[in-house]
Amino acid sequence: MTKKESDIINQDNEISAVVSAIQADIGEIEQDASLYEEKNFDQRIEIVDFLEFHIIDQIEELLLKTANQDQLILLKYRAEKIKSELEEIDTGLFQKFQANIRAGKYAGREFNNLIHEYVGFNLGDNEHQEEAGYDNLDIFINGIFSFQAMPEQTKDLEPEMVFYQKTPARIIFELVENPNFTKNDVFFDLGSGLGQAAILVNLLTGIKTKGIEFEPAFCDYAKDCATQLSLPNVTFINTDAREANYSEGTIFFMYTPFKGEILEDVLEILRKESLQRKITIITYGPCTAQVALQNWLDFTAPNEDNIYKLCFSTSL
Repeated sequence: MTKKESDIINQDNEISAVVSAIQADIGEIEQDASLYEEKNFDQRIEIVDFLEFHIIDQIEELLLKTANQDQLILLKYRAEKIKSELEEIDTGLFQKFQANIRAGKYAGREFNNLIHEYVGFNLGDNEHQEEAGYDNLDIFINGIFSFQAMPEQTKDLEPEMVFYQKTPARIIFELVENPNFTKNDVFFDLGSGLGQAAILVNLLTGIKTKGIEFEPAFCDYAKDCATQLSLPNVTFINTDAREANYSEGTIFFMYTPFKGEILEDVLEILRKESLQRKITIITYGPCTAQVALQNWLDFTAPNEDNIYKLCFSTSL
């Protein structure tokens, strides 16, 4: 037997072993009826990822290595069928949430409790707190709030403006646990992007929320989402944060939408607002360090030196 023939046999044996493992994995998933129970969102998401990034990707690689493709094509079909069925369950779940939000059935503590029924997360768990990471809660919230594809940015940012990044959903759930919120508060999200933070705060607390967003396409997306969910107390304003009207605001949230002189200018505007009423500034990310230097704020530092912890500052 030549070396070439030996290599071919070894490759065929390796492929056969991988195919057998894939068959076993798919068969096990097909037999797991719990995946089709609506409540098992976390479990379903893990399996969908496994099918897409492990099973299907692996099959596609094998298809490039062998001429005996019939079995692989069948396995790919089975994997894609399961994936599609599981995703369809989640789509129906998100549509149910959307309909109930529109009908005013999901709000406040009830909304919070319902989310916990489908997604397992613990605000006291510091697993992701060292960075602005995302998890299954973000996938669930994105599913509820997604009515169209994410728009492209249309305006150039100024040098001190920070490129848009969504606030992790768990941070908003942690934020609303603040016991000092009242029904008369008005929440402003500075650099509101696609509107998730402002919408979530409204759903979780019932208070009026406003988003200030520089990018018109992002602001239009957020407005459409609030309209689709029939949330009249959520509004979005397309303007520069230095030119916004904050006269109603009592709580201001920033996930580092800008830095340097722009941040200082906005903080000065908020300082002047604080002369009219007590306000709270909540920060997340690098902007916290600059906010902490403001002598007109009572800054509450987190227990550990970590910029990816919520920080609450109240005007003196």
